[in-house]
Amino acid sequence: MKKNTLESLIWTRITRFVTESNHLSNDFLKRFGLTTAQFDVLIQIQTYQPITQSELAEKVTVTQGGISRMLARLEKDGLIERKQEWKIKKISLTNKGEEILEVATPEQVVFQSSFFNEALTEEELKKLYELTTKLQKYAHEKNLEQQ
Repeated sequence: MKKNTLESLIWTRITRFVTESNHLSNDFLKRFGLTTAQFDVLIQIQTYQPITQSELAEKVTVTQGGISRMLARLEKDGLIERKQEWKIKKISLTNKGEEILEVATPEQVVFQSSFFNEALTEEELKKLYELTTKLQKYAHEKNLEQQ
């Protein structure tokens, strides 16, 4: 068996961190009746509303089928509404959705920030932000090349 490269070890660590922090966030967000994926979708809707389902799918890490099921659930729970505008359905938050995010967002930001500010120095945080931004831009460019 070949030895892992430093690059593959870094990728593995990043993947494990994301997975573990998502599990912790799912537990944390249960108090609001949300998963991390639902929270992400609601934040995107709040930011870009009214938004179409296809526009929303481009902004989140949920498949098209998954987003359909999630939106049906969020609508059933009274957090979003879909309104027909000519041939297109536009998605917006309801008052209930806005109210949940008003409470959940600041608490989730503090919770997520604790993963970083309790483990890293200010200098390390700045460097990590710089490096992850560089990696994300590179991955985005590669993704555009493949489309």
